[in-house]
Amino acid sequence: MQNWILTLAASPLVYVGMYLFALIDGFFPPIPSESLAIALAALSVASGRPNLALVVVAAAAGAFTGDQIAYTIGKRLAQHRLPVLGGPRWAKTLDWAQRTLERRGSSFILAARFIPVGRVAVNMTAGGVGYSRRRFVGLTAIASISWSLYSAAIGIGAGTWFKGHPVGAIIVGVVVGLLIGLVLDLGLGRLAHLRDRGAERAEKAERAERAEKAERAERAERAASGQLRWRGRRPG
Repeated sequence: MQNWILTLAASPLVYVGMYLFALIDGFFPPIPSESLAIALAALSVASGRPNLALVVVAAAAGAFTGDQIAYTIGKRLAQHRLPVLGGPRWAKTLDWAQRTLERRGSSFILAARFIPVGRVAVNMTAGGVGYSRRRFVGLTAIASISWSLYSAAIGIGAGTWFKGHPVGAIIVGVVVGLLIGLVLDLGLGRLAHLRDRGAERAEKAERAERAEKAERAERAERAASGQLRWRGRRPG
């Protein structure tokens, strides 16, 4: 098995495969592009093949292309107004996503690149709500490069630890990558939940304050109206 892996890693097709995996993963989360990038990076350090720089470039290029496809899919779905997307729930979701992208779109898009399902949802939503394409391209370029280097760093660590044992390096690298991804997913999900709760409390407080001001204004208006009527009835 080790010889088969090394033979495959020496083929130029391995870079094409890395690119295609990362591309498809941009709009189809079940494709494990992180795992492949980590495995190839670990294999490169442990055995000298494939070329680490080319793996990083192929992964970043594929991720960037996949993100653009996800954006385009979201935009097309919104333009066609499919029945499944036409209900009040979808409209409410789009409204929330648009507000979130407007307030912290940069961090939203950059962080989502490291969450397999999250990046697809965020990138499609960005296209659906009409987020600036020019800004989206710049952000996803940064995110794709960062994600590729992050995946390579995990693989490098595993490959250095298991140098000379490529199969062990691949297994450890992939497992560590999956665990880190799970922690990131849980952490960002918790952070988003806390932010949403804070925004909800602030919105409730703002509504209560507006209602109180309206009630005070109404009482003042009634008092002024009653005083005018009293003056009108007062004998001259």
